[in-house]
Amino acid sequence: MIKSGIDQQALIDLFANASAKQTEQLRQAVYQATLGALQGRELSLKNIRGVLGAVTQAAGQGVAKNPLAGVDADALLDKAVAGMDEALLKAVEANRVALQQFVDKGVDLRETQLKKALDELEKFEDMLVGVVKKSAGAAGDPMAGPWSQVLEKLQIKGTLSGAQAAGATEQLANQMEQMQAAMRATRAAGLRAAQTFADSYGALVSGVLIGLSDAMKQGSAAAEASAAKAARKK
Repeated sequence: MIKSGIDQQALIDLFANASAKQTEQLRQAVYQATLGALQGRELSLKNIRGVLGAVTQAAGQGVAKNPLAGVDADALLDKAVAGMDEALLKAVEANRVALQQFVDKGVDLRETQLKKALDELEKFEDMLVGVVKKSAGAAGDPMAGPWSQVLEKLQIKGTLSGAQAAGATEQLANQMEQMQAAMRATRAAGLRAAQTFADSYGALVSGVLIGLSDAMKQGSAAAEASAAKAARKK
């Protein structure tokens, strides 16, 4: 077990002893190992890249040691990438759920920390491709060739985690835009109401003033009548 949280030797042994019929077992093993390592640390790009790098290194070393006839190195490495991609799907979903909570509370995703999280989410695919590209370009590595084949397919097809990350960021951005539009509409309605009140304010004041004047006149007339009555009695 190393700092990345990956038991590299266990993965090396798995790939070194895998038969052509065990590729799905390899995918599942890589998925579990990658996910377990990601769950044990902060999901920063640096940490995720470290985990993926440790997995690709172990997979490459294991395949290089595999003595079994009929084993396709490309197929084994493909499953390693598929397992990592599947684990990244969970990381994408974790980010989406966390960001959704902020959106539901009306927090602007343009806030510095949240914008950074969104930007990083969009880099998941590039990060996985970059890790594989590094293995493919390793001079003197006997697995550089097979990794190159895997890289070519990866660049053509893309990744599941990348597609999900793109969908999540688009969904969150749309929700934020709709929320801001609703807030703008509410503010606009309030401004219209305020303007209407302002336009009629003069008339309102005039009406109140007229009412007060009428009351004062009525009060004055009643006082005058009372005074005249009192004078007659004298």
